[in-house]
Amino acid sequence: MKKNVHVVGAVIENERGEVLAALRSPMMTLPNYWEFPGGKIETGETHQEALRREIQEELGCTITVGEAVEDTTYEYEKVIVRLETFMAKIVKGKPVVTEHAELRWIAKEQLHTLDWAPADIPAIEKLENQ
Repeated sequence: MKKNVHVVGAVIENERGEVLAALRSPMMTLPNYWEFPGGKIETGETHQEALRREIQEELGCTITVGEAVEDTTYEYEKVIVRLETFMAKIVKGKPVVTEHAELRWIAKEQLHTLDWAPADIPAIEKLENQ
C-alpha cells in the first residue's frame, strides 16, 4: 500500500511578478524536477504555519502566505501526494539554496518551459491562465 503524504507549496512572487522555482537536487526523491518550495505539514500545524516554517528552513527567508492556488492529489510510483499551493511574498531575507540544486525566478508565462514535478503542474496551468 502506498503512503499518503500531505504537503504545502509556496508560489512565491516577487515585485516583478516572477515566481520562484526550485530544482530538486539529485539527492532528493524526484530528482531534477522543478517544484514550488515547501514541505510536509507537521501535526498541529496549519497549512500557513507549515509553509512559513518550511520556507524558513529551506530558503532562509520569511514569507507571508496569501490565498490558495490549487489542491492536487497525484499518485507517484511509491507515494500518493496531496499538494496544496498558496500564493506567498517574501517579507524578510533573500532565498538561499540549501536543499535544492538551484533556485530560479521565472515569469508566469514561462513556467511551462521547466520540467515540473507532476503534482505541481495543475498549479502551473492555473497560474499561466490568470
